[in-house]
Amino acid sequence: MEVSYKKLWKVLIDRDMKKKDLQAAAGISWASVAKLSKCETVSMEVLMKVCKTLDCDIGDIVELIPDECDAAR
Repeated sequence: MEVSYKKLWKVLIDRDMKKKDLQAAAGISWASVAKLSKCETVSMEVLMKVCKTLDCDIGDIVELIPDECDAAR
């Protein structure tokens, strides 16, 4: 499975926030923001900080995309 954070970027747009605003408000490293931007996995702690900052559920910012191999099963 792959991870998509497109929902997170939409939430930020809706709230007129930039990535640097999220980084500062959530207290996460810029490296974590870079990983999110590249659709790489980050720790649950990072996701929890983002959710707490944005007052949302994890499903509001993360989506799991099945691989083609997973879909064929």
